[in-house]
Amino acid sequence: MEKKVCVVGAGRWGTNHIKTLNGLGVLGGIVESRDDRRDELQELFPDVPLFNTVTDVPLDDFDGFTVATPAETHVDVGSYLLENGKHVLIEKPIALNTKDALHLKQLADKNEVNLMVGHVLLFHPAIIKIKELIESGKIGKLQYIYSNRVNLGTVRTEENILWSFAPHDISIFEYFIGANPVEVVSRGGAFLTPGIHDTTMTTLTYPDNVVGHIFVSWLHPFKEHRMVIIGSGGMISFEDSSQEKDILFYEKGIDWIQGEPITRDGPTEVIPYEKGFPLTNELQYFLDHLDGSKIEIADGQNAYDVLDVLEKATISLQGKANGVKQEDASSKKFFLHATSEVDAGVDVGEGTKIWHYSHIQSGSTLGKNVSIGQNVNVGNNVKIGNSVKIQNNVSVYEGVELEDYVFCGPSMVFTNIQRPRSEFPQRGTEFYAKTLVKKSASIGANATIVCGTTIGEYAFIGAGTVVTKDVPAYAMVVGNPGRIIGWVDKKGFKLTFDASGLSECKNYRLSDDKVEFLG
Repeated sequence: MEKKVCVVGAGRWGTNHIKTLNGLGVLGGIVESRDDRRDELQELFPDVPLFNTVTDVPLDDFDGFTVATPAETHVDVGSYLLENGKHVLIEKPIALNTKDALHLKQLADKNEVNLMVGHVLLFHPAIIKIKELIESGKIGKLQYIYSNRVNLGTVRTEENILWSFAPHDISIFEYFIGANPVEVVSRGGAFLTPGIHDTTMTTLTYPDNVVGHIFVSWLHPFKEHRMVIIGSGGMISFEDSSQEKDILFYEKGIDWIQGEPITRDGPTEVIPYEKGFPLTNELQYFLDHLDGSKIEIADGQNAYDVLDVLEKATISLQGKANGVKQEDASSKKFFLHATSEVDAGVDVGEGTKIWHYSHIQSGSTLGKNVSIGQNVNVGNNVKIGNSVKIQNNVSVYEGVELEDYVFCGPSMVFTNIQRPRSEFPQRGTEFYAKTLVKKSASIGANATIVCGTTIGEYAFIGAGTVVTKDVPAYAMVVGNPGRIIGWVDKKGFKLTFDASGLSECKNYRLSDDKVEFLG
C-alpha cells in the first residue's frame, strides 16, 4: 500500500519538505494556516488536500507527519500527533527546552510510535562517509573535532547564533563520538541586539579526552561551513560550503619518536563518496521506518541530548551558573580562568589562581596563593592550605586534605574509597578514608596515593610511586609499592647522617627511622 505523509507548516523549510516528499511520491497533505499561502499551494499541488490546522486533518488517512512550524509550536503539534499514535518527524529544535523534549520522547515511547528530529546533516552523504572513516580506524584514535559555521546575515532577533547554527554541529559531534560531552563551556559576543549573541565559541569535552570546538557567527564577510577531524593517525577536513564538497584525508600528525614530537607530513587524499541530498536521505529514512521499526539516527534521545548541550552552553555563555563568576573572583582578588567553574559555597583565598578547565566543587576551601593548573577537579569539602601547587590533570577527592605548601605533580592520583565497587556505590563521608598530606610535602608526576594514608612534612614522593602506607616526615619514597630510599631536607636535597644520626649540616637528626629538624 502506498505511504502518505502530511506536512505541517509550509514556510521556508516546510516548503522543502513538501517538494521533497512530492518528489518521493508520498506527499499526501499539507497543513498551512495562512490563507494566501494555501492558495499558492493549491495551484502548485492541485491534487494534494490542504488543511487550516492539524486538528482538521483526518489522521487515519496518513502514515506519518513532518512538522516544520515555528519552534514554539512544536510541543503542542507534536503532542497531538503522538497522542493519536502517529509517527512524527519534527524539525530542529524539537522543543525550546529539555523538559518539553523529554515529554515528547516519553509520549512516543508510551504510544509505541517513532519520533524523529530534523538533524538533517546526520544524513549528509559526506558526514556518513566520515563516520565510516572514523569507525574504520582511518585516522587512528579520534582526538579533536573543530567546526565553524559562519555567514553574513540570516540574523535572528528571537534566538541567538548558538541556538540557530550550532545544533547541527552538536548532533554531528555526538554522531561521530558516540557520547555526550562531560563539560560544556561557551563564550561569545552580542553586538546587534542586546542579549542576543551574534558569535560564539563553544568547547565540548567528551569522555576519553576527546575535545570539540564549535565556532558560529552571522557576522562574517564570507560563508563557510567547515569541519576538521583530528586523529592520532591522520586528519580529515570537509567544507560543505565549497563547490567541490570534497572529503580530504591528510596523512599528517605528530609522532613521538624516542621521546621527541616529530611532525608527520604525508600526502593528501581525496576520499570518494556518493553525492546526494541530505533532506531526501532524511525523509527517506523516516519513510523506511513508518512500519514502526526502531529509529536509530536523529531519534528523540538525540533531540534531547542536543537541547541539553544547548542549555548548558547558554548557561555558560550568559554567566548564569550557580557559582562564582569571573567578576566575583576579581572582586575577591583571586584569578578564575573563563573556562573554569567554582561552585557556590567555595572559599577561595586572595592571590589564588585557577587555570583552564578546572572545577572547584561546593564546600571546599582554598587558601591564599594556591595555584590550580589545567583540568584539575577539587571535590566537595576538600581543604587546601596556603601556597599549594596542584599541576595539570589532578583530582583531589573528598576526604583529602592538603596542608600549606604541598606540591602535587602532573597527573598524580588520589583515591578516597578503599574498596570501590560500581555495583555497590559508596557515597558519603562515612565511606571516605581520610588522606592527609602535611606541610611542604611533594608528590611527583603520575604517583598514586592510596587513601587512608598520611604523608609527613617535607616528604618527597618520586614520580610514578604508589604510596600504600604512611610516610614519615622528610622521607624520600619511590617504587611500587613505595619504599623509603633516603631522607631529604626542607629544600628537597638528600641528607646524609653520621654514626650518631646527626646530619652533615647539623640541622637534622635520624633516630628510629624518623628525622627530626633541630633548627
